[in-house]
Order: sequence, then structure tokens, then C-alpha cells
Amino acid sequence: MPGWNTRDIPDQSGRTAVVTGANSGLGFVVARELARKGARVVLACRSEARGRAAAGRITDDVPGAEVEVGRLDLADLGSVREFADGLAYERLDLLVNNAGVMALPYGTTADGFETQFGVNHLGHFALTGLLLPRLLGTPGARVVTVSSLMHMLSNVDLRDLNSERRYGRWIAYARSKTANLLFTHELARRLARHGAGLVAAAAHPGYAATNLQTAGPRAEGRRAAERLMAAGNRIFAQSPEKGALPTLYAATAPGVRPDSFTGPSFAMWRGAPAPSRRAPWTLDDRAGRLLWEASERLTKVTYDALRD
Repeated sequence: MPGWNTRDIPDQSGRTAVVTGANSGLGFVVARELARKGARVVLACRSEARGRAAAGRITDDVPGAEVEVGRLDLADLGSVREFADGLAYERLDLLVNNAGVMALPYGTTADGFETQFGVNHLGHFALTGLLLPRLLGTPGARVVTVSSLMHMLSNVDLRDLNSERRYGRWIAYARSKTANLLFTHELARRLARHGAGLVAAAAHPGYAATNLQTAGPRAEGRRAAERLMAAGNRIFAQSPEKGALPTLYAATAPGVRPDSFTGPSFAMWRGAPAPSRRAPWTLDDRAGRLLWEASERLTKVTYDALRD
């Protein structure tokens, strides 16, 4: 792992990958590098126009790359089902649950869930469940879910998953990122219990400069906060290319362990991929099971093949 970079990605020829939020930032880099190594990559994007533009940038950079665009709005479970139903490939080697929102003002998804919990966790929970039969049927398949070092700010509140009692934008974000790790933990446990070969792992980018940091302030017209975030990106953050490395490692490196958490090597902030610290509550079996059961109930997506 020391010094691991995109040159170390194994050949991906013959593999099919779905990357959510692949039109920009980390997702774009992950999709581009997988395509560069020969994978067929489906860019799962909320905006088809931005997805097509991203696909064009990838094929300009990687002539002959196999990329296509599918519309996926993680804030709408109807859209998640349409994407899964419309995916043309029975073989699915890799699902990268990358898309997300951060520190938004309080809002709700099309299905009435708090936006950060709904998009970052429930949308990906539903997508993974709907694609599970294809993943289980593909030898060597992986699910990689992107969390954040910010998960350390808060555990999930199982009594108030949708922040209806009290809302703080950063705490809600942290809880959604903890939910990503609890989901990975419980998925890995169930896969092991059923003897499935599918690997569920997690990654985080440290502090990487993407539009995630500025989207919330921009949406509210908070210009000073937007400028502050942009300055932080310029001064402290690593590039999206560097920030994508832990996800690419978790997605492609040989020997990645189930329920592993990969991040940057230097203080979880920047640098080459390395095993990352995680809050102890993200390894809580009871919390993982209860969150899983609540997620199945809320999304109405059941993982029948992994029923306890």
C-alpha cells in the first residue's frame, strides 16, 4: 500500500462498474481511472446533461473508453428503482456509492427523508439492495461506500434518523457518514454469514477539493461562507485526483478486506491510501442491525438473499 497510485490499479478489462455522482469531483476521477484501466463504467448522475459532458471529458482523455450515462437521483427512490431496473448488464463487478451532499440547510427528499440522511445513506442503501442479485452473481464483485472523516463528529440517533426533533447541518452530515460505515459493517457481516464472495468496503478522501464544500453555502446565498470554503480548498485540500485514491484502492486493489476503511495516510487528511481510523460506534453490531432494519422499512427495499 505505501505510495499506491493509479498506476497500481490492476487491469479492469471485462469488468462493469457503476459509480454514483460520477459527473464531477471524486466520482469523476474514479470513473475515469476505472475506464482508463479497461472497465465499462456507468456514470450514475442526477443530471443526464452533466453526465454526458463528463462522459465526453473521459473519452477525450481516454480514447476508446467504455462509458455511458444513467440518470440516478438518490433523493428520489422512484429514480433509484428506475435506474436499477434500466441497467442493461446482468454482470456487475463494482458498485461505488460515491455521490453525496454536505451540510445543507434542512430539507427533505422526494420521499420525505431528511436530505443528507436520505441521499447519503438511504439512496445508496436502496441502490445496493436493488443491484444485489447482480453483485452476488458476479465472482469477485465489490461494493465500496464513500464515507468521511467527519463521521467522528456523531453517531446516528436511531430514535431520530430524519432529524425531526433537532437539526444541525454538520451533525446531520456526520450521522449520514456514520450510517455509511454502519451499513458497510452490517453488509459485510451478513455477506460473511451467508458465505457470499461479495466484498463490502468503505473509503474516505480526507480533505479533497471538490464542489461538495461550497454547494451548501452557494444554495443559501451565503457568499462569505462560500468564499471561506473555496479558500480552504485552495490552501489545505488535496486534489480530487489524490482524494479519489482511497476509493480506487478499495475498489480494485487485491486483498481488500471486508468492512475495511481506507483513507489518506497522513493524519487521515492527505497522502497515499492507508487503513483509516474509525469511530468505535461504526463497528457496533446492534446499531448496524437496527439501522439496517429501519432502512429496509423506510426504503421498502429488502435484502432477501441476506436475511438473518
